[in-house]
Amino acid sequence: MHDAPVIEAQNLDLTFQTADGPVQALRDVNLEIGKGEFVSFIGPSGCGKTTFLRVIAALEHPTGGTITVNGMTPDEARKSRAYGYVFQAAGLYPWRTIEKNIKLPLEIMGFEAAEQERRVKNVLQLVDLEGFGKKFPWQLSGGMQQRASIARALAFDADILLMDEPFGALDEIVRDHLNEQLLKLWARTEKTIGFVTHSIPEAVYLSTKIVVMSPRPGRITDVIESDLPKERPLDIRDTPEFLAIAHRVREGLRAGHAYDD
Repeated sequence: MHDAPVIEAQNLDLTFQTADGPVQALRDVNLEIGKGEFVSFIGPSGCGKTTFLRVIAALEHPTGGTITVNGMTPDEARKSRAYGYVFQAAGLYPWRTIEKNIKLPLEIMGFEAAEQERRVKNVLQLVDLEGFGKKFPWQLSGGMQQRASIARALAFDADILLMDEPFGALDEIVRDHLNEQLLKLWARTEKTIGFVTHSIPEAVYLSTKIVVMSPRPGRITDVIESDLPKERPLDIRDTPEFLAIAHRVREGLRAGHAYDD
């Protein structure tokens, strides 16, 4: 029996009203994301990748069509704590230690102190930050701060993890390392992940499905199912299979006029 999609968008539109008139950010988006999939969204700046992620998270509301998250509206899914959200910047409070930053959503949700401690310990292990809980954000590298941000999003154990270009500001060596760690984390937790990126190699390396989007108004120009194995060493990026998928992503971006001025 085919499981119902975890996230399903049908004929989704979103138009922002601005001082200069309406701006259509998303047009006729149709997409299904299944349980446990790792789905990357790639496209040029302003194509609606982040907007679509924000619609899933009920941070923006569509002006047409429908979207469900776990069979509910995004607002209902937010209230049921269906997802964690990782932003482009780590967004850690500098006056709170790493463990206290991770505890913040648990405090807001009213978890018992002992349960907070248990969950913080677990997620610090998951992101390889054991021993850093008492440190402050400014004492950690950018990559470690971003891992702490991921730990915070994982702390209340939502089934869905939404990630908006979390590694975009990091150098390539750190980014490669975090990509490897994220794949291991995904394998261990079996979360459903929605991931926004500008990087073709990152999208291909991480994903089971790659959603290619066009410039505004954001439309889906291609959905690429990856047949790469789940175990992916970094040097898989040199294989013909990897390069073939990357080529198709590039063609999809071209087809969407991503390189037009």
